[in-house]
Amino acid sequence: MSQNLHHPRLMQRRGIKSLLLLLLCASVYGAMVYYLNGEPEVMMSEVEPVFVSQCLTAPGGQALDKAGRIRVGVWNIYKQQKRGWQQDLTELARRSELMLLQEAKLNAGFHQYLDGSSLHLVMAKAFSLLKSPVGVMNLATQQARDACAYHAVEPWIRFAKSTLISRYPLSNGQTLLVVNLHGINFDWQLKSYRAQWQQIVQKINLHQGPVILGGDFNTWRGQRMAYIEQLAHRLRLKEAVYEVDKRHRVFGYPLDHLYYRGLSLEAAESFTSQASDHNPIWAEFRLRPLMH
Repeated sequence: MSQNLHHPRLMQRRGIKSLLLLLLCASVYGAMVYYLNGEPEVMMSEVEPVFVSQCLTAPGGQALDKAGRIRVGVWNIYKQQKRGWQQDLTELARRSELMLLQEAKLNAGFHQYLDGSSLHLVMAKAFSLLKSPVGVMNLATQQARDACAYHAVEPWIRFAKSTLISRYPLSNGQTLLVVNLHGINFDWQLKSYRAQWQQIVQKINLHQGPVILGGDFNTWRGQRMAYIEQLAHRLRLKEAVYEVDKRHRVFGYPLDHLYYRGLSLEAAESFTSQASDHNPIWAEFRLRPLMH
């Protein structure tokens, strides 16, 4: 009996069956994740509040800054899985005209939070879990003029990461370009990581006016950090310098970042929060006088 069980042909058949089963499981998983990812789509609270297209435009819009000043928050909110996120987000909103969130989950609890606020929402969906969109989101005191969503797929787990590019009017007649990005994580060779960044390089490069770039860039090793620094130099972006820096670090490298161009940095800090596995960033900027 044992000889039959270990017969070469029988072992070969079992190997083929195992391989076919593995391929079938991989195909089913890939199809499921592809369905959950969908297409890159954006939603704005001023337009029909559904995800229908990659880009949207909103009519009108007031200046985002207050007397030439813009306060900005950046926070990976961890899909609101920890207690206290409402309180910490409310405190960040109290101090900000603009908040860039990553891993925001637009579920019933978040809808309830938004209903109790006067914040304007723009969101780029990465994927959906139990019919709740997950992705990057801007919350602001004023509505965006327009917004576009972009996708980048994780090479191994195949779930998408999203990028949101939006524009806000300013009181001096300029337009602020805001890029909210959640970086690809599982990519040792950085091929997909670089491709994700190349989606936005041209848009930042061509923009005439101030720029804010922030998010969870997943810069957990030196090669990733070096690539972002080279990109920032090429795009003439400066990174915020923090008076207090409590940003979450992996292998000694901070994951969350805030870069800017065409603005003057007045203050910046990162403080601790028990409501997420990342700590928020906060900064205050001042508009620069226009050159005539």
